[in-house]
Amino acid sequence: MIKNRDIVMVGLAALDSRIGSNVINLADEFSKHNRVLYVNYPLDRLTILRERKDPLIQKRLRMLKKKEPNLVKVKENMWSFFPLTVLESINQLPIDWLFDILNKINNKRFAKEVNKAIKELGFKDIIIFNDTDMFRSFYLKELIGAKTHCYYTRDNMIAVDYWKTQGIRIEAALMKKVDLVVANSTYLAELARRFNPNSFYVGQGCDVTLFDKKLIKKVPDDIAKIKKPIIGYIGVLYTLRLDIDVLVHLAENRPDWSIVLVGPEDEEFKASKLHQMDNVYFLGSKKMEELPAYLYAFDVALNPQKLNEVTIGNYPRKIDEYLAMGKPTVATKTKAMEVFKDYVYLANNKEEYLELVERALKENTPEKELEREKLARSHTWEANANAIFEKIELIEKQKENGNSK
Repeated sequence: MIKNRDIVMVGLAALDSRIGSNVINLADEFSKHNRVLYVNYPLDRLTILRERKDPLIQKRLRMLKKKEPNLVKVKENMWSFFPLTVLESINQLPIDWLFDILNKINNKRFAKEVNKAIKELGFKDIIIFNDTDMFRSFYLKELIGAKTHCYYTRDNMIAVDYWKTQGIRIEAALMKKVDLVVANSTYLAELARRFNPNSFYVGQGCDVTLFDKKLIKKVPDDIAKIKKPIIGYIGVLYTLRLDIDVLVHLAENRPDWSIVLVGPEDEEFKASKLHQMDNVYFLGSKKMEELPAYLYAFDVALNPQKLNEVTIGNYPRKIDEYLAMGKPTVATKTKAMEVFKDYVYLANNKEEYLELVERALKENTPEKELEREKLARSHTWEANANAIFEKIELIEKQKENGNSK
């Protein structure tokens, strides 16, 4: 385990984000034995123009006017830092040479601010932990004089249209130049290894404290009245990621099953055939603390992902939540899901989904539930942080011995 080091964390998620993020959880773990400077993303001109009424953007604008402090100690060994600069909005600029010029300008503005915080805190011998910040932090190692630059890939970002214009070229170049890449799925680690041999799968952390059967006192009324068996899904209902055909196939072929979907829908889901089916129930969005009680009512849990560039490498945190409650789970077979193959039923198509849900209902036992719970509870953020530190230590020792890539 790495201890008593100074770690600068950069990425796409701010500490005051309205949704959680892996890097926020990891920052908390890193700070237990190291000093952590968490650098929130700086404003860019387009964001100010489009989102200036957002309270979070207004907060950053007040900081730019020096009306609020931009370096705040949030806990022992951890500081939150908001760079007092505005960057050019270049992410989708199609002209490579112009992008490179402006990106270097952005990097210098960003690094100048980071250096101010580093100087104030007296950071040295720095590790950069970079959560997919491929543009703003491209030159960060040299501009702040860091010892080690670790790039963290947790989503196949360049499969999303927004990132494709420059991301395909720039992420590959950044992976080549960093000291190591760590990934939360075997698929993403394999992709990274094409550019950097020091690319490693380090697993995924998940806080499943809430997902404990012993904590459930009552099943919510809206699901308690639904006929069993309940085959359910919890999460966003977006057609980019989920296969509506799988859900329709299950509902049509087994009218005696209740298909229960918990979460917000996109427009395609709202317009889908599922809303006309008597055995399909949309229960809408729920608060995080309510989700375990809904999951408790499921007989089988689903993750019917579409197989595409966006989903193929994703580590779905919901699988750990499902397993922590002991639920038999059927999910789409992907490279990232191979780590669960002994605990989750993996389907290649809608026909296999039907067959495997039937098997899951028949084969479930208290012993299997206990095995699932044990696996999920082993995927802690502490274990994830230690796996990352192990790889950083490995590469730093190789560099000291003259054996780097």
